[in-house]
Amino acid sequence: MTSPKRILSGMRPTGPLHLGNYHGALANWVEMQHHYDCFFFIADWHALTSDYEKPDSIATFVHEMMIDWLSAGLSPEKSTLFVQSLVPEHAELFLLLSMITPVPWLERNPTYKDQIIQLENKDLSTFGFLGYPVLQAADIIMYKANGVPVGIDQVPHVEITREIARRFNFLYQNVFPEPEAILTPTSKILGLDRRKMSKSYGNAIYLSDTPETISARVATMITDPNRARRTDPGNPDICNVFEFHKLYSPTEMVDQINGDCRRAAVGCVECKKMMAASLIQALAPIRERRAHYEAHPERVKEVIMAGSDRARTVARQTMDEVRSAIKLKLDLA
Repeated sequence: MTSPKRILSGMRPTGPLHLGNYHGALANWVEMQHHYDCFFFIADWHALTSDYEKPDSIATFVHEMMIDWLSAGLSPEKSTLFVQSLVPEHAELFLLLSMITPVPWLERNPTYKDQIIQLENKDLSTFGFLGYPVLQAADIIMYKANGVPVGIDQVPHVEITREIARRFNFLYQNVFPEPEAILTPTSKILGLDRRKMSKSYGNAIYLSDTPETISARVATMITDPNRARRTDPGNPDICNVFEFHKLYSPTEMVDQINGDCRRAAVGCVECKKMMAASLIQALAPIRERRAHYEAHPERVKEVIMAGSDRARTVARQTMDEVRSAIKLKLDLA
């Protein structure tokens, strides 16, 4: 019997997860855990690359992110769920890979260039920020992952990892497989203001939001910008609320709203209330699981420790091979 292929992915604990995170990655992970040998990690060291000046909240966000993961349906029985900093072998492999990674490979990284521009309020002129693709490569090849689920914009990250693995294998011996990028659907869900849903924009609906908060947030959503009055016909094709309806409301309701909006038979306020009700109902299982884990924080800690121990067992085996390959395995007998 052939073993399932192994995949690895992670998230930085920079805040609570929202619907954009769920549709962009988390829902896909939940499905993949039934078909792959999955390793999913909370990348707290990666969070330091841009938030090194204010690290106080990272530990809190680690705990909250694990609750979000478990609430969304990730299972510690089906996936290895762990925290990066609890597997110190990542740091060792990062150090060793940094010795062989050419600086121009890092400087040409498109994300590095974009983030320097977009986060101009932060000093990102650090070795850690420049070298984070090397740490990312260590995260992936540590577990000899066959694939990494990413959106199309993240494919360059996987390619750098492949190049680093290839260079290690060429210089020393063939230890690491070259992981493939597994393209996943990019979230099409927008924020309340029709921009990309983001914590920094303040336009997100979070997995941890209460029904009351969801209703209040939905009430502020921008609809068809050309519909000025209740009696004006609307255009669902350019309405963000309608996009949410297509995700969360029953098909009959979606069809009904599509027609009613175009002939001004339903107003935006009513339409939002209907969508909020559908969204609240769809997220009910996540809220129920979250309530369970919030009431049992010791269970969350158990999941973190058990998953991190399991990951570290694999990491130790890999590092034993790495040290042998580069002749750093000392015989002191």
